Amino acid sequence: MSTPDPWPAPTVSSPVDRTVSLPGSKSLTNRALVLAAIADGPSVVRRALRSRDTLLMAQALTALGASVDTSGEDWAVVPLDGTVPGGRADVDCGLAGTVMRFVPPITGLVAGDVAFDGDEHMRKRPVGEILTALRGLGVPVSDGDALPFTIAGTGTVAGGTVVIDASASSQFVSALLLAGARFEAGVDVRHDGEPIPSLPHIEMTIAMLRDRGVAVDDSEADRWVVAPGPVKAYDEAIEPDLSNAAPFLALAAVSGGSVTVRDWPTATTQAGDALRDLLAQMGCTVERVAEGLRVIGPADGWRGLQGLQADLHDVGELAPAVAALCALAQTPSHLSGIAHIRGHETDRLAALATELSALGADVDEHPDGLTIRPAPLSPGVFHTYADHRMAHAGVIVGAAVPGVLVENVATTSKTFPDFADFWSGLF
Repeated sequence: MSTPDPWPAPTVSSPVDRTVSLPGSKSLTNRALVLAAIADGPSVVRRALRSRDTLLMAQALTALGASVDTSGEDWAVVPLDGTVPGGRADVDCGLAGTVMRFVPPITGLVAGDVAFDGDEHMRKRPVGEILTALRGLGVPVSDGDALPFTIAGTGTVAGGTVVIDASASSQFVSALLLAGARFEAGVDVRHDGEPIPSLPHIEMTIAMLRDRGVAVDDSEADRWVVAPGPVKAYDEAIEPDLSNAAPFLALAAVSGGSVTVRDWPTATTQAGDALRDLLAQMGCTVERVAEGLRVIGPADGWRGLQGLQADLHDVGELAPAVAALCALAQTPSHLSGIAHIRGHETDRLAALATELSALGADVDEHPDGLTIRPAPLSPGVFHTYADHRMAHAGVIVGAAVPGVLVENVATTSKTFPDFADFWSGLF
């Protein structure tokens, strides 16, 4: 059955009591696929997330000469053989920042010309720091600092020291670290600029490298040194995507009910783990249970939510869902430290200010955040800008406000296929 567009978001009529199982983490899946593609033998990515972003990654690695079997729940990967099939390939990045940024550094490790392009908005997303760094490391990259671009891989990368400004995205660092062990001299990445956002994602990258026997020295601030050497084949079990848990846990807060996310890890590098503290600050009860993580909303549901004063610099991907909850809260909120999310799938700060305001919210947009004050919300269309996190914000507001129509809810397929049907089934 086709999903109408705009899609009428369901509204809660009573407290929910649900237990949900979430798809795997996109961040973990795509990192695991890249590392498997440059490993010293076949690997398996177990419980891989099947979504547009991860399938684009699998297709990109296949275009470079790896084999990625995506037919089952566990994806078998045979690494690159050093040559681009046919000597030339095209990589479609879609709207996947991980494909646009993680694949170019390993492209230098195969012989052949590889052309990169993606959806229209991707031509505006920053990637120039990586391309400049690759040129400095001896990788032939066409002129320019955005999509489309072409890399003429030679099969080897000299490696060495690079200085970049990663203040726009932690993925700039992760991209170079993921490939660095296969460079002849390894890689010494130094950041020079404003503080790097989303540091947990760099920590995730380092942990996955060390699991595969790669030596990484991160003892000095804003510097990461990856020693040259093999990347061991490894079977990776993918955790649930904790950032994707945001709308579901928010449903407990909005309805005054209870939502449990199965298999919440006891220790993780995922940014979504910060939801535990953020929701507790807003008045929810958060507890670990045998099944995973349970959130119980205030007795009055969204009418009992408290505003939030939070620096989301390290967990910016949670900002849309958190902002939606703040628009429902009974006291003012201020979200800061998230200027970098202007360069995500869309300018998320401008988009949130525009769409929440259109529904009646009292929102001030700042260079690095939002101030949101209590105001009655009304029905209307919530536009998503082809951004899955904006769609999450829309359905959260719609859970409390009747008559909210979410435009292009299908964009959630980026990280959660069939999200709309799954979401509706919880009401």
